[in-house]
Amino acid sequence: MRLFLKIFVVLIVVVFVVIQFFQPEKNIGEISVNHILRQEQLPENVQQILRNACLDCHSNNTNYPWYDKIAPVSWMVKKHIAEGKKELNFSEWGKFDAYDKIVALEDIRQEVEQKTMPLKGYVTMHKEAKLTEEHVAALFAWIDKRGAELVNSPIVQ
Repeated sequence: MRLFLKIFVVLIVVVFVVIQFFQPEKNIGEISVNHILRQEQLPENVQQILRNACLDCHSNNTNYPWYDKIAPVSWMVKKHIAEGKKELNFSEWGKFDAYDKIVALEDIRQEVEQKTMPLKGYVTMHKEAKLTEEHVAALFAWIDKRGAELVNSPIVQ
């Protein structure tokens, strides 16, 4: 039994070492002209909220933490980023028409109200991503203002 346990432990260590050679591609790109930070006149506090709580998973440029270099965590992070970008990619904001922007703003509001965004696991590892009441109020104020501007724009009417 003792030999079996030693072989098992050695096998687990070998597998762990081998999987480190299979790292996913990183989500690292430039902030393009279509990025929300270039497309919108965001108040500084809203920019900071987006940087801290949203852009790692919802843009083409992720700031990777140290633990992302360890498989299988790196695989899970890549999956979260892919899912986040599929739902909303702030790097593509300039390509959205007014209707899509209005829908995206309402989706953001709903996710934040329901406390489903940012993900609890993300906030656990990134304390700066925790949204305070002040953060939520600032974000909602910008959403309301920008949403009203879009609704009243000649493109929508």
